[in-house]
Amino acid sequence: MRSIQRVAVLGSGTMGSRIAAHFSNAGIPVILLDLAADGPDRNALARKGVENALKQKPTAFFVPEDTCLIQPGNFEDDLEDIRSCQWVIEAVTENLDIKREIWGKVDACRAPGAILSTNTSGIPLARISQGFDSGFQRQFLGAHFFNPPRYLHLLEVIPGPQTDPEILRFVTEFAEKALGKGAVRCKDTPNFIANRIGSFFGSAIVRTMMEGSYTIEEVDALTGPLIGLPKSASFRLFDIIGLDVWAFVAQNLYDAVPGDPWREWFVLPPFLQTMIEKGWIGQKSGQGFYKRVGPDKQIHAIDWNTLEYHPLRKAAFESIDAARLIPNFGERMRKLTGGKDRAGSFLWNVLKNVFLYSAEMVGEISDRIVEIDRAMRWGYGHKLGPFELWDALGFNDVAERMLAEKTTLPESIQRMRAEGATSFYRPADRLDFPHTEYFDLAAALYQPLETRPGVIVLSELKRARGVVEKNAGASLIDIGDGVLCLEFHSKMNAIGEDALRMIDKATQLLPERFDAIVIANEGENFSVGANLVLLLTAAQAGEFDELEQTIDHFQQCMLRIKYAPRPVIASVFSRALGGGCEVVLQSHAAQASAESYIGLVEVGVGLIPAAGGCKEMTLRFHDPMTAFETIGQAKVSGSAVEARQLGFLQATDRISMNPELLIGDAKQLALQISRSYRPGSPRSDIPAGGDPAYAKMRLAAWSLRESGMISDHDFTVGEKLAFVLSGGRVTKGSLVSEQNLLDLEREAFLSLCGMPKTQGRIQYMLKNGKPLRN
Repeated sequence: MRSIQRVAVLGSGTMGSRIAAHFSNAGIPVILLDLAADGPDRNALARKGVENALKQKPTAFFVPEDTCLIQPGNFEDDLEDIRSCQWVIEAVTENLDIKREIWGKVDACRAPGAILSTNTSGIPLARISQGFDSGFQRQFLGAHFFNPPRYLHLLEVIPGPQTDPEILRFVTEFAEKALGKGAVRCKDTPNFIANRIGSFFGSAIVRTMMEGSYTIEEVDALTGPLIGLPKSASFRLFDIIGLDVWAFVAQNLYDAVPGDPWREWFVLPPFLQTMIEKGWIGQKSGQGFYKRVGPDKQIHAIDWNTLEYHPLRKAAFESIDAARLIPNFGERMRKLTGGKDRAGSFLWNVLKNVFLYSAEMVGEISDRIVEIDRAMRWGYGHKLGPFELWDALGFNDVAERMLAEKTTLPESIQRMRAEGATSFYRPADRLDFPHTEYFDLAAALYQPLETRPGVIVLSELKRARGVVEKNAGASLIDIGDGVLCLEFHSKMNAIGEDALRMIDKATQLLPERFDAIVIANEGENFSVGANLVLLLTAAQAGEFDELEQTIDHFQQCMLRIKYAPRPVIASVFSRALGGGCEVVLQSHAAQASAESYIGLVEVGVGLIPAAGGCKEMTLRFHDPMTAFETIGQAKVSGSAVEARQLGFLQATDRISMNPELLIGDAKQLALQISRSYRPGSPRSDIPAGGDPAYAKMRLAAWSLRESGMISDHDFTVGEKLAFVLSGGRVTKGSLVSEQNLLDLEREAFLSLCGMPKTQGRIQYMLKNGKPLRN
């Protein structure tokens, strides 16, 4: 049975050090080697790589302690150590001769059977491995990580000329389960899949900008989250990557694809070449398409015609403002691309050419559309891949519009239309089980899309079997084997009365109809907490009786979760803040995505946790001061591992490296726990910290106020928090109940809601998305 106990990473630059960091995140020891440095510390280059990965924002490590799993070394003194490694990953500079030289040294001292992979982003594997014996070539493959490896899901897996299929299978499975990757099989073609399509996407954006005389700001306004791309959009992304790197990739691609009819699109325009010559290559040089100016660091953007900078100008497209109000992504995209204004023209011309190029690449870079779509979603952070997006706009609508513009459709698309196909993907559900088919462009027919073990997609389950019950804020879904899923689906998954009613309903269905509940969803966040809009509206209207009823309902729902007759598992991911964190704290167990950012952040809006958060942190820490600091400083974990350190997750809670496996893992955990589960009952024997604890916490807050680190209102919030965490003004060691603590939470929360400064903080947060210090 093959296993990975230790890994060697060759090259400690940006990619090598970040790959090493991610293996350490997965708990796998790493030897990180680079050139031997001059001076007493011959491992200085590798050590510097680790330091840079730790300093990176956001950091490459789950927690700083993970750095201890990386052993820095150098090629001269430590290459023999790779004999102890089951996987050797080469991530040296993109130079064929250097790669072949290092592999020659590795071949002389590698362990028999060790996996050998290159992280090249485009050099053909056949050229790297040429001349090595068959034993080497059977173990050799491409495993192309995307930067930063911790955060980007994609791993491109590329077979070499003689790679053993078992090696490919093992690396794919290991990457998905242990490293949390979405593995995509690629052909050994220039830039593989994601960078081939991604490079063309960038080139199409620049070309369309120049043809239509759009500004840098206009392009970035059009190519970000509005159309399902990351916030970095286009030119902010180029600044992050580096214009020199982009130019290098484009030139390499141009040189490597002499037969590509779109080849000229990869030629850099003169203004970009001039920027690179001037050293204006992005963030690492201090300026690129954007730069910060003056003591206030005002952002300026470049005019690509004159290469002069000017203060950032907001793009003025009326259609954008209207489109942002459309929640359905497909409907929004159809509205945008169908517009007759400059915004619509730009988006249509970019996407039309991306669609055409992607279709023409099927067969060359991938046999299926599936891998191209996954590569762009997982490697570039696109909401939809090119064929999925074409479907969202309407397959026939797009094709007819292209034909109306005298555009020749690729032969594969013509055959597809001749077969009567109306989409690249279509549902093929059977017996209440979701199935999907994709159109095979080579065979000109629909093929079944293979099921992926352990992957549960709620939207597909709802399509195939409907829901048990739903309202505007949440749904109940039967996910099989006696497990019920409670799915939040309000805006940002904020918890309001609709979600609370579904919690009531879900717990009522236990144990007669279901054996366990998993709280999960497929939004951008697990839950950002209570609905602040409704809270502020009620507070400003003086509706405190109604507000108290709502808070009490929230508290009782959390008790129903905690003491449900069957286990309730929180399938937590991304942000679980405020009330979302309280759901996690009071679930029987949590199955957390490695990228879980959990915290009780209510003090940021002048409040304290009031749905059991204070109570649960009191139970988890023997010293109320620890809970006071955690809540009072609004600490948020930077990973699930750090969430354990902060007390938001417990040692028995589990972590999923792969977000796609999260709900499936949570379901399995729920089934496992349900076999021996015994419900508890609310406690009434909690020893209170009492007056001494209250005095200690109040003194800490007073010291911060006196030193100017917090405001008077911060101190008021701190006093309320201390009062709750100490169990009220009682004698130390007095026994209080969970309900006592909930009552204290609710009273303090309502008191703060009535204060103008708290209302001001809530209003500011809703308007600006950041806290107000008042």
